[in-house]
Formats: sequence, structure tokens, C-alpha cells
Amino acid sequence: MTATAMPRVRTPIGVHLGLGIGAFVMVAPFVWMLLTSTKTLHQILIEPLSLIPHPFTLENYTAAWDAVSFPLAYWNSIYICALVVAGTLLTSAMAAYAFARIDFRGSKVIFGVFLATQMLPMQVTIVPLYLVLAKLGWIDSHLALIVPAALSNPFGVFLMRQFIRSLPVELEEAARIDGAGRWRTFFSVILPNIKPGLAALGVITAIGAWNSFFLPLVVLNSPDLYTVPLMLSQFVGQFGGINYAMIMAASTISIVPMLIAFLIAHRRILNSMAMSGLGGT
Repeated sequence: MTATAMPRVRTPIGVHLGLGIGAFVMVAPFVWMLLTSTKTLHQILIEPLSLIPHPFTLENYTAAWDAVSFPLAYWNSIYICALVVAGTLLTSAMAAYAFARIDFRGSKVIFGVFLATQMLPMQVTIVPLYLVLAKLGWIDSHLALIVPAALSNPFGVFLMRQFIRSLPVELEEAARIDGAGRWRTFFSVILPNIKPGLAALGVITAIGAWNSFFLPLVVLNSPDLYTVPLMLSQFVGQFGGINYAMIMAASTISIVPMLIAFLIAHRRILNSMAMSGLGGT
């Protein structure tokens, strides 16, 4: 007897059409920025709707790189991102483990209130946050960007909690029988088994820290402390008018690290979301 072939599930044409339109809407601004960065300012002003650059030029990139301290801003953003990611992964995983595995009074209420803080925009809490940072002497310091971001990430706690809850409790029971306490169980059993979630959260956190603009704008005053988004804002008023070609080139330069990181890890992010139950399963 021959095995019957599984029938192919045909996706409606409307679904492909909708996905295609959505992809075009998402990609079009990036493509427009990339093409505009290779045009001359004269072409941008005379033919603002033209897509093909003529002549094609890369002078905007060299001019943008030399106009401001991009290397210093790159270094500031990179090491801030690294510290924020490291701190977020540790604190989010520890808090998630407590909410997922330790039964204490009011845990569900505290977790709900903690998640509810994610609904508050930064603009609502910026005044009390600024006052606290000023009391600590962290204004015009990178500590103001690193410590609050590393200590509080409601989405990260929620994501890690979903991963930890998906782990068999028998793993921790076996570790407890072997004499492991909470700390050793966490570092030796829990963390190695939630590596996909940690990787996804790391990429998401790095992208958020790299693109952060509002908080650095409020707390940083010294140009040598500026991050890449703040450095980009210098192009608007620095050249006696807006040089759109140079701004597009500088914007393209600024997104290269995060674009590379996302292209490398995007599949891991999607898989992690599906495993944690955030993908609609």
C-alpha cells in the first residue's frame, strides 16, 4: 500500500496580498532613506519625489561621519547597550523565577501591578524619575541611562516568566534532592534552559537601548556623553538649515549595528515568542 500524500494547504491569495502590502509599507521608508542618502542635496530639493539618485554619490556618508563625533557616540551607545542588556537579563530572569516558582503572599497582585506599569509612558514618569536621578547625582551621567533600564523591564519579566513556567518542575525537584538551594537551582538549572528566551530578550533590549532618545535628551548635557540618537539630532540645526541628504546618511549609519543584530537573531526572536506563548499559540 502506498502512503497517501498529505494535502497541501493553500493560502488564500488575499492573505499573500495583504502580507505583501504590509511588507511594502514597512520596507518603503527604509528604502527611501537609503536612496535619499546617495543623492545630492540639489536633486532632493529640485526633485523630492524622484527615487533613483542621479548622480549616485557616497559623499554624504563621509561628510556625516566627519561632521560630528560619531565614533564617540558609537562607543557610548555600545557600552550602554551592553550594560543595560546584561543587567536586564539578570534582573528579569531573577524576578521571573520568583514570580513563576516561589509561592508568596500577594505574588499575583504584585505581578499584575508590575505589568501595569508598562502602560505608563515615559513622559508621565519623567519628572519623578528626574528628581530621583538628581538626588543621586546621576544627571549628565550614563548611570541615569543604565541603572533604571537594567532594574525595571516589565516585558522582560513577563517573557522570562513564560519560559520558566514552561519548564518541567521535576528539573528543580531533582536539583533540590541533590542538595541545591534556590540560588544554585536558578543558575545551574533555570538559566541554561531559558537561553532562547534570554537571547531574544537581549536583542529586543539592545534595540530599545540603542534607539532611546527621550531619556538621554533629558538627562545628558555634555556632548561627549551623547549617544547615537542624540548625535543625530545635532544635524537639524548645525548646518544653517536642514541638509536632508546628510541626515539620511547619518541615519543609515546609526542603524547599521542594530540592523545586523536583528538580521542575525530575528529567527531566534520569532521562535522564542512562539515557545513562550506570545505568538498566539
